Amino acid sequence: MEADIFKYHKAEDALDAESFQGEKRKVIQPASLKDPRLEKLKEALVDWINRSLIAEHIVVQSLEEDLYDGLVLHHLLSRLGDVNLSVEEIALTSTAQIHKLEVVLDELDKRLGLQDGGGIKWNVKLIHGKDLLATLHLLVAMVRCFQPELDLPSNVKVEVVVVEVSPVLNSGKLFFCLEETPSAGVAARLWLTPIFSQVSKSGIKSDVQIEVLTEESEADSDSLGRTEREDPIERLLKLDAHKVNTVKKAILHFVNQNMAAVGPQVADMDKQFADGVILLLLIGQLEGFFIPLFDFNLTPVSHSEMLHNVTLALDLLNDCGLQIPNVEPEDIVSQDITATMKVLYPLFKKHKAK
Repeated sequence: MEADIFKYHKAEDALDAESFQGEKRKVIQPASLKDPRLEKLKEALVDWINRSLIAEHIVVQSLEEDLYDGLVLHHLLSRLGDVNLSVEEIALTSTAQIHKLEVVLDELDKRLGLQDGGGIKWNVKLIHGKDLLATLHLLVAMVRCFQPELDLPSNVKVEVVVVEVSPVLNSGKLFFCLEETPSAGVAARLWLTPIFSQVSKSGIKSDVQIEVLTEESEADSDSLGRTEREDPIERLLKLDAHKVNTVKKAILHFVNQNMAAVGPQVADMDKQFADGVILLLLIGQLEGFFIPLFDFNLTPVSHSEMLHNVTLALDLLNDCGLQIPNVEPEDIVSQDITATMKVLYPLFKKHKAK
């Protein structure tokens, strides 16, 4: 460790005090930036963006540096929300980038159900200013809306310093100093201390808070046993109808994409898996093996033949290591959409990125 680590300063991090007046800004504490949960969340979001935009040949490496101009957010909205906006593809100037962000974020807020402004933890100024906290909040909200089946790291919290500059201040710049101050008997902690040039200290308010980025999951709770934890599909089906439909469309697209070489296409997820035929062909296609035709009924006409097919499909999934909790063959044959999605989701999750 360097001898002067407790005197680290980053004087170049400056904000115009005039534009800061009357606002509260939240800055993540340096210690929280090193939290493994936060790192995993950032990695998961980068991976999600890159997989979502692979067809556009867009590759994101840094959430802080690659989203501020609106290009990535524009493509995500177009791809996931099927929205076409009249904005320029590449905004080169700051003015053009801000305009593009205004259009994109306005549409995103509508899609996220936040058009009234309540509860929004991001805005054009923060995103364009490469504010990591605001960018994370926005991306997590987009995942929850457009791809709620995606498992993000749970219980991610960060410690932030909330700084507010009084409107009575009229000029100058606000600087931040990163200081690590050890105290007796307590491990040293990094603090973000405001240092003001041409700014009266009496007009500054600061506070340290905990900011929640993702909620605690049932898997994190010691009060629930594994068998008591709710299935992800059951949680999904409790969401708004449009979110459920978004997931169903994604799974349906995945099924038809992988069934293209075999032939049968699915238009009605609720009914077409009931006889087990497409399900068996899909499992064989994804897992890379051939199911002999004499092992199942290719054109089942009776309830017993359908039940035989579905039972074989569930056995094969179990042999492949894909556990399907609380699903009986009869559930699929009776066109129970919850059971059908519980069977398809593990296949989708395992093979969607291949």
